Amino acid sequence: MKTALRLLSALLLVAAIGVLVLAFGIHNYLNAPASGSEEIVRFEVSPGESLKSVTRRLQSEDLIRSARAVELYARFIDGRASARVGEYAIRRSATPREILAIISSGKSIEYSISIPEGYNLFEIADVVEKQGIATKAEFLALVRDPVLATQLLGEEHTSLEGYLFPETYKYTKFTDGVALVKMMVARFKENYAKALEGVETKMTRHQIVTLASIIEKETGAPEERPLISSVFHNRLRMNMRLQTDPTVIYGVWESSGVWNKNISKKDLTTPTRYNTYTNYGLPYGPIANAGLEALRAAVRPETSEYLFFVSRNNGTHVFSKDLRGHVNAVNVFQLNKKAREGKSWRDLKKRKQ
Repeated sequence: MKTALRLLSALLLVAAIGVLVLAFGIHNYLNAPASGSEEIVRFEVSPGESLKSVTRRLQSEDLIRSARAVELYARFIDGRASARVGEYAIRRSATPREILAIISSGKSIEYSISIPEGYNLFEIADVVEKQGIATKAEFLALVRDPVLATQLLGEEHTSLEGYLFPETYKYTKFTDGVALVKMMVARFKENYAKALEGVETKMTRHQIVTLASIIEKETGAPEERPLISSVFHNRLRMNMRLQTDPTVIYGVWESSGVWNKNISKKDLTTPTRYNTYTNYGLPYGPIANAGLEALRAAVRPETSEYLFFVSRNNGTHVFSKDLRGHVNAVNVFQLNKKAREGKSWRDLKKRKQ
């Protein structure tokens, strides 16, 4: 009996030592990188991929030495370790434990997409296609889907034009067009709420967004937005046509899908649902996607008697109260070639530097 007990004790001791040695070995392995290289590689975990498959690929790419050891550790020691879908940046000098933490985080590599203020759906679609999120055709079909537009905006709409807030967004390889559009509409709602803080208006949201889009397209000078807004508010109150070129351009763009020319007299006189030379009031809908300041200007116009404005050719404008003053400004700044030489709206960017 004593001999059996001694044998059992010896076996237990050997087993305990073996477990300690194994644990020590696993500990050392999990904290020892497979390489001393500081190179960062991209590693993707696909949907439905097993931990076994992931650890084997990690080994094949020389990011770990033993797929089996990492799998056993993940399954039986660290219950939180797993392989979550994502695209990860892994440094070759990372330890197996660090690599497990990375692929268990689900935090994919992030990319940025920047949408400038005043871009319309067609221009945004070009940016989205260049970033590889969706093709131009796919994106346009998405943002002009009445069902999706109505669902996201909570009221009936045929398009999301005007409701895709211009900003820089973070996305991953797994972000699709729908997810991006939802982010943009969510940011619009946040900024629209900011723009209307403390403001009482009888205008509908669609009217405000439409007017803001015109203001955004008419000037790049921040200080001018409230004045530009005042001109349009004054004209609307007096039942004057808005007569703003960007609405004409958008009408052609919307009907043909392209705009690659200068505006012509024929364009000005050809009726579309956006042409404010042939129609009274605001156009059918937004012609671009306005930023926060243009949204604010739409509901916070300056008090003025201005009814006209004309470009100074440098991104700013001359404002007039009557037709005589406007004609004089046109003669000075538009019909006088010398006034246009060497001038550009790009001068605004130089001013900001």
